Amino acid sequence: MAEALTVDSLLMPHGFFTRRGGVSTGSYASLNCSLSSQDDRGSVLENRARVARSLGADPTRLLGLTQVHGTHVVTATEPWAAGQGAKADAMVTRQPGLALGIVTADCAPVLFADAGRRIVGAAHAGWRGAVAGVLEATIAAMTALGAEPDRITAAIGPCIAQPSYEVGPDLRDAVLARSAADSIFFAQGRRQDHWQFDLPGYCAARLRAAGVGHIIVTGIDTLAEEARFFSYRRRTLAQASATTDGQTSGPAAVKTGPIGHQISVIQPA
Repeated sequence: MAEALTVDSLLMPHGFFTRRGGVSTGSYASLNCSLSSQDDRGSVLENRARVARSLGADPTRLLGLTQVHGTHVVTATEPWAAGQGAKADAMVTRQPGLALGIVTADCAPVLFADAGRRIVGAAHAGWRGAVAGVLEATIAAMTALGAEPDRITAAIGPCIAQPSYEVGPDLRDAVLARSAADSIFFAQGRRQDHWQFDLPGYCAARLRAAGVGHIIVTGIDTLAEEARFFSYRRRTLAQASATTDGQTSGPAAVKTGPIGHQISVIQPA
């Protein structure tokens, strides 16, 4: 069975799914839900079907996007074919029976619900998208459907946490270019001219500033929990280690190859 974490206060069928409970193998084991990966397409479709069925949804109505780390939001009114989603990083809907799915492997999945109006949203918030305003754009799209920001609950799912997220001056400069006050989300790193960035804390602050009524941070670190979550940064670190050791085949090669993505899903009740 597809394994998922839930947040009671969202009050809509949803799940922050882990990597457990699917049929994919190797680096994609086992609940890889990314159709843009090099995983067997039939396995990914089965994984996504398991996710949909666990929420009582029709697998053909589990929607996805071509995620590009931007701010574009799609308002979903009808299903589209698997793998044919627009280039965007968030979706909103009030259409019963549509399930909104965002895939991640360290970026923050954020699920939104105005339960009273039965309007939901899902956003992919990497640092670029979060800085550029994808969360605020999602709120605006929900508002256009009739939601009220102070009635929205937003839950930030498992993502890379500050102790695991070392960044360089380019990322820090980009964040601070928008607001110098956001320096509070950077702790001194273990190396010179590096910092530890608090991505979920930054997302929560942006949601709060946008007037969201209730914000939950799950506080689960995708990099730290290899058994439960895919992690792009973990793969990158393993690749660097294997290159340093001169190991390009064998067990290390498995860790440095392709990477799967977990999915987070919400639908109107």
